[in-house]
Parts: sequence; structure tokens; C-alpha cells
Amino acid sequence: MRIVLFGAVLALILSGSSVGAGERAKPKKTHTVTMEGMKFQPAVLTVASGDTVVWVNKDLVAHTATAPDGTFDSKLIAPDQSWKLTVRTPGDVAYGCTYHPTMKGTLKIGK
Repeated sequence: MRIVLFGAVLALILSGSSVGAGERAKPKKTHTVTMEGMKFQPAVLTVASGDTVVWVNKDLVAHTATAPDGTFDSKLIAPDQSWKLTVRTPGDVAYGCTYHPTMKGTLKIGK
């Protein structure tokens, strides 16, 4: 009985890893974009697929983080509020504020 149980536990341990020997899964990160002075700061942000981006509104007026291609839309982010998005698809995504067309940013999403 002990041998069978030990074998079952060992099989579970060995089958639980999807990362090959010598490979390491990249830890996911959280990045912050500040909306302040009627700008996205940083205006260009490089992230990895699976990372989270948080937009924080430090201005006195509401803003959005909206991709014209429909990739994402925060809707209204009131002053002193935030919105977050976990990015999945690699590529460059331009975005802006619906209310303030001069506010523009870009996410560069890697694999």
C-alpha cells in the first residue's frame, strides 16, 4: 500500500510542472500609467503578455484609456481613481483619452 501511495504522489509531483528542465516561467508584472498634466506617463510602455497595466488618474478631470481598434476601453476614470487591464495579445496598441484627443499613449506588448 505504501509503495502504491508513494508512486502516486511521485507521479503527481512530476506531472505538475509544465516548464521544461532549465526553463523558468517569467513572473508577471504590474505596470502603472499615470494620467497627470493631461498626459499619459509614460506615453509608451513596454510590457509582456500576461502583465497588468494600471492607469491612475491624478488630474482634476476624468479621463479614459481607450484603444480606437476596440482592444480595450476603460470607460470613465474619475480623478483619484484607477482602472486595470491584464494584456494578452502581443503587438503595439495605440490608445488615447476619449475626452481629450491630445492625450495619446502606446502599449508595446511582447510575448
